[in-house]
Amino acid sequence: MKYKIIHKTEYIYYEPISLCHNMARLEPRNTPSQNCKKSTVVIDPVPDVLNEFNDFFGNKVTYFAIQREHKSLTVTVSSEIERLPVNLKQGIDTYGKVSWEDARMQLYQQRLDYIDARQYVPETEATKFESGITNYALKSFTPGRPIYEAVYDLMERIFKEFQFKPGFTTVATPIAEVMQMRKGVCQDFAHVGIACLRSVGLPARYVSGYIETLPPPGVEKLVGVDASHAWFAVFIPNIGWLDFDPTNNVIPGDQHITIGWGRDYFDITPLKGVILSSGPHRLSVSVDVRRTV
Repeated sequence: MKYKIIHKTEYIYYEPISLCHNMARLEPRNTPSQNCKKSTVVIDPVPDVLNEFNDFFGNKVTYFAIQREHKSLTVTVSSEIERLPVNLKQGIDTYGKVSWEDARMQLYQQRLDYIDARQYVPETEATKFESGITNYALKSFTPGRPIYEAVYDLMERIFKEFQFKPGFTTVATPIAEVMQMRKGVCQDFAHVGIACLRSVGLPARYVSGYIETLPPPGVEKLVGVDASHAWFAVFIPNIGWLDFDPTNNVIPGDQHITIGWGRDYFDITPLKGVILSSGPHRLSVSVDVRRTV
């Protein structure tokens, strides 16, 4: 599979902005299952300062500053992605059948990949072990249960027991409220899954990306109707990181494109910054994911 992705973010300011500093994490990274063949970032107005680097987690970051008056800001990222075949069935059939307790114990062997994975075990502000998180997790992580089966069951339960409701939550909504109301969006469901996994001592990380949406048969797909997506990944010894999408109740495959990952949403926020202004602003975002082959 090959994809062309266009992600456009536009801010309209009601009062002139004299200065802004921004960090964008919108360029997809290379992974064992995808190759980012090309990615370009176009910023309007043209920045006075522009730097590109990789953050602590290896995600691509574009820092830019506009140091003159402007009334709008547009960031357009165009990427070409090739999905690569990865067969994990043999590893899952072998090492995915290890009990989750044994998998947790193996994490403390002195291997570099295990040491790296352990940084994804402690809770963060967005993935606190509260509001019955551990008890909710233990319904899937029963004693001796194979780790892959337990994580898959957790994904299914989040899909069935939480309602997808855009606009009900914001990035600031605490996980306690999501657990209580059982409503939210992909970001919330990823955080719930991560908090559950970490509460039983397993490494879990937040994955930011896109998912291809397909129109009904005979209907032409509209431009810009796709959206950013999020899911979680768990580290299983001798296999590595495996992705799970609780919003759609699927194991991410060819239709999922990864931008990057971190401990939670705030490590991989698509675009954030500060502005010098006294007025409000209007934000619009459009995403278009198209197959090219």
